[in-house]
Amino acid sequence: MTSTTIDDSDASSPGWDAITARLDQLYPGQEPKHFGTIIKYMLGGPDPLDGISAWRRTDPVPHWHFVTYGFTELYAKGSDDPEVSGYGFELTFRLAIAPDTAADAEPPMWALSFLQNLARYVFQSGNVFKDGDWMTANGPIALGQATQICSMGFATDPELAEPLATANGSVAFLQVVGLTLDEERAAKQWRTRNLLDVLLPHMPLWVTDLGRASLLAHPAVKQQVDEGSRQDGSSSGFLFTDVLGLKQVKRLLRKPLTQVTLGARQVEELVALLPLRLPFGRTLRVAGHEWQLLLQPAETENAVEWLANDEGAVLHLTDATVQQLAQTLQPRAGTYVLPLLPGVQWQVEKTTIKDASGNIVDVIG
Repeated sequence: MTSTTIDDSDASSPGWDAITARLDQLYPGQEPKHFGTIIKYMLGGPDPLDGISAWRRTDPVPHWHFVTYGFTELYAKGSDDPEVSGYGFELTFRLAIAPDTAADAEPPMWALSFLQNLARYVFQSGNVFKDGDWMTANGPIALGQATQICSMGFATDPELAEPLATANGSVAFLQVVGLTLDEERAAKQWRTRNLLDVLLPHMPLWVTDLGRASLLAHPAVKQQVDEGSRQDGSSSGFLFTDVLGLKQVKRLLRKPLTQVTLGARQVEELVALLPLRLPFGRTLRVAGHEWQLLLQPAETENAVEWLANDEGAVLHLTDATVQQLAQTLQPRAGTYVLPLLPGVQWQVEKTTIKDASGNIVDVIG
């Protein structure tokens, strides 16, 4: 992307003009740093977003306020939905800066690449973000920098909360909020938006500070989050794992044995989520590359149900069995059998973590 002060909008770009007008209201008289693409994505360029603008702020803490141009229909209307423009949102991102330092005179290029990468995910997968979502970055959001911010939550930008009406449909402004790994786990074990609301007094306007530690280190914050998850349960009903195997083993004069194979990396998350889902009447789906395991609440008896076409299995578990599973299953390689569920054998395998080059960086279990 190239930096320019030239407005990419023109007479045929009502979507672009509407976004610019909204930000002009928030920053009257301030010219943003704008970064536009040389070759637009629709013409074969590498960057999905046509542009990203950044405004420098001093309040409530010094930060850059980034806003994207490209998730919505900036020019002619192309989608069939008259109510919504494109994907229905543009992303914003607030990044803390040190005041009065020359190094922060320009927005960091990694933040632009970060937002473009999020756009690639949406454009290539078709999956859209919404208020209350979370996403892991599989590493620091700023490559090459020492930071604990390795995940993100999504919430309506607090200063752009009102949806924008454009000639091409409505546009919401969705802010990306940097989270630590334990904050991500807390989001999954409760609700992302509830967590963000608890964190807001400690990170005004949800400004992402790469230098901060986990806010769960504050006892009051940790207490609020723990009490919230115990009261409300978890809103995360899906868990993906690289390692998931299902097998039915016949036994003489006894019911078949169901073997469930999991990677150690996902076991800790599974046993944390189960008691926050099934006792609240909610299911939890564990999905691998080939198999799916659906865990459902049962009132009185445990049961194993195999799906047709070898797609997976359903385990119906009582609350007592859920608690026993959470206490018994460990993120260590081994075989585990529950007294309340003797017909199911849990096999945990070590999980190998590799970097982008295929080098082993960690082994769990």
